[in-house]
Amino acid sequence: MSKMYLPVAGAALLLLSCGNHPKGAPGQADMAKDYAVISLAPIKATIHYDFPATIQGQQVIEIRPKVDGYVKDIYVNEGANVKKGQLLFTINNPEYEQNVITARAAIKSAVADVNTAQMNVNKVRPLVEKDIVSKYQLESAQYTLESKQAALAQAQATLANAETNLGYTIIKAPADGVIGTIPYKIGALVSSTSTEALTTLSNISNVYAYFSLNEKQLLNFSGEVPGNTLEEKVKHLPEVTMVLANGSEYSLKGKIETASGLIATSTGSVQFKATFPNPMGIIKSGASAIIRVPRSEDSALVIPQGATYELQDKRFTYIVTKDNYAISRAITTTANDNGQFFIVKSGLKPGDKVVLEGASTLRDSTLIKPRIVSADSLYQKID
Repeated sequence: MSKMYLPVAGAALLLLSCGNHPKGAPGQADMAKDYAVISLAPIKATIHYDFPATIQGQQVIEIRPKVDGYVKDIYVNEGANVKKGQLLFTINNPEYEQNVITARAAIKSAVADVNTAQMNVNKVRPLVEKDIVSKYQLESAQYTLESKQAALAQAQATLANAETNLGYTIIKAPADGVIGTIPYKIGALVSSTSTEALTTLSNISNVYAYFSLNEKQLLNFSGEVPGNTLEEKVKHLPEVTMVLANGSEYSLKGKIETASGLIATSTGSVQFKATFPNPMGIIKSGASAIIRVPRSEDSALVIPQGATYELQDKRFTYIVTKDNYAISRAITTTANDNGQFFIVKSGLKPGDKVVLEGASTLRDSTLIKPRIVSADSLYQKID
């Protein structure tokens, strides 16, 4: 309540002071400090919306063992770039080598049985043709041959399966990419049911930045972007910027390509994906970033960030009254792309005079000497 009476009290004191000054003595107006002031007028400006994002490579593959055994050799280091077909790991399990040896021996035995059965057929056939033995013996010999041939085919399938399992002990890169962490060391026991993968392989020539909009943001987005469907609206979005974890902007722009289209009931949000080229491999899969989506406004009220101050999570600025008093005013803002200006969403109107400097030290209801600054000289810094 006391704050509301400060301008009245200040005016009363001013009158009292003026009445007590002898003629020709300097008054309070003469003692007022000079402050740069700008008269607000709508201009064209760009604002941006920031969304937390997680980064994933274009292709992320978990490398898992398909057979049981011990890690025998590791041929790559964590973070290494590898090519498709490059050797990564070998797993040691003598059982698979023995299975191959056994299967090959079984094939030799099966081949011998087939040859023996074929010889028997060849021997019986001319005897049947001369009616020396009955046709039954020939048919029996042929059935035996077919049985041995089937046994050979089964032995060959067993060998192929054994060789496949043995091949699984040699693990190669299924694609080009970057090796992730390797939790298992040489000698560690692994299996197809192991909780952790041997490593991950990420193709990061392009990266995807996944971010979400809540229901309110999605409705605002739908109202501001042209298009009849969500897919059409996404196509009308401008290129976006990625802000890295250290606060710097990634040099290459990205494009929002797809959206889930459905609001997740668990989070109440819709997920979007922005694709960024990553030719140098600077952006790693699993990183965090900020996706900055720009939007142009043809008629925006813009003030320098230095003309504002924060108090209890709220932002304020000083406007100048007709009597040249600086009065604090709460405002809501959105940052401009160049990081030097705020676009005022509420709290100010065209024609308001705003103090440009000293916002952090100026006191409410202070009499000042306004010095009008040209808007053109100030706004020429805006992209």
